[in-house]
Amino acid sequence: MDESVHKFLRSTGPVLCVDIGSGTQDALLARPGLECENWPRFVLPSPARMVAQRIRELTLLRRDLWLYGGNMGGGFSQAVKEHLRAGFKVWSTPAASRGIHDREDVVRGMGVEFCTVCPEGCVPVFLSDYAPDFWAGLLRMSGLPQPHMVLAAAQDHGHHVEGNRLGRMLMWNRLLAESADPASWIYSTPPPALTRLQPLHDKTGGPVADTGASALLGALCDSEVMDRSFREGITVINVGNGHTVAALVYKGLVRGIYEHHTGMRSLEQLLADLEQFRKHWLPAEEVQATGGHGTAFGPYCEEAGGYLPTFITGPRRALLQGHGRFLAPHGDMMLAGSLGLLWGWARTHAD
Repeated sequence: MDESVHKFLRSTGPVLCVDIGSGTQDALLARPGLECENWPRFVLPSPARMVAQRIRELTLLRRDLWLYGGNMGGGFSQAVKEHLRAGFKVWSTPAASRGIHDREDVVRGMGVEFCTVCPEGCVPVFLSDYAPDFWAGLLRMSGLPQPHMVLAAAQDHGHHVEGNRLGRMLMWNRLLAESADPASWIYSTPPPALTRLQPLHDKTGGPVADTGASALLGALCDSEVMDRSFREGITVINVGNGHTVAALVYKGLVRGIYEHHTGMRSLEQLLADLEQFRKHWLPAEEVQATGGHGTAFGPYCEEAGGYLPTFITGPRRALLQGHGRFLAPHGDMMLAGSLGLLWGWARTHAD
């Protein structure tokens, strides 16, 4: 990790970095005075998976439940549907229901009822992507200091009348138009349209980013990858449990973004998409027609050539075995997003 990070830590103190995916939440506690390799790290089930497990326990116990808290990742929605199909009731506050769907009429259509207080006989289930008490307790029991700052990332579709997939690509287009430097894609305060990052920021009190941006920064914090991008255009791919995000990068700046659902593309289909994406020939509408999010291209995309050197990270990177170089920034692939958050923020905020 470069000197800007260590300088930032010396002035800030311990920083907890949490990258929240659909399958896992990957965290490291960056501590001043220690080498990066000696920073404590955790790979735990994602908060949504833990909520889903709790709901399924209550289904087995034949108990009605009440969801409260705030918007979070929707990986527990299938457990809610199973609970309802089993004949048990699900109540929710309006804020918590947004983890299932942004539109309350859609949530009601599933059979969920709304209530601002826990109905009698229901078991409350708290929803949050980040629980301060959980992390404080885990660090305390591990004999570790409490953080002076929390950096966190989660994927945010936002809420858009046009549809979440279209809205997400509007987000990527806006980011590319405002700044091609992915370090600037970490928000000190997220915009109102990002309805998942807002409650995450409220809980952590610190900067937040989309997981697509954090993974990209995690790849670029590898000095060999960054240096290569100054010689020629490169492609960086994060193959996540839920989503695959690819970026065209030249001179450390992002020229294009591709995003699809990992489980919806075979190897052959993904390689075909990437070939067209590198040539800037893949329209967003074509990706959306196959169930993906789309593509977004920034200015000067053509100046770098073919973007053939490919660097791959993410928990499902084996899908692209043999089609690029696998990355493990600072020796830990699962912590790429957390390392990217720290490196990206420190680059622009080290005193």
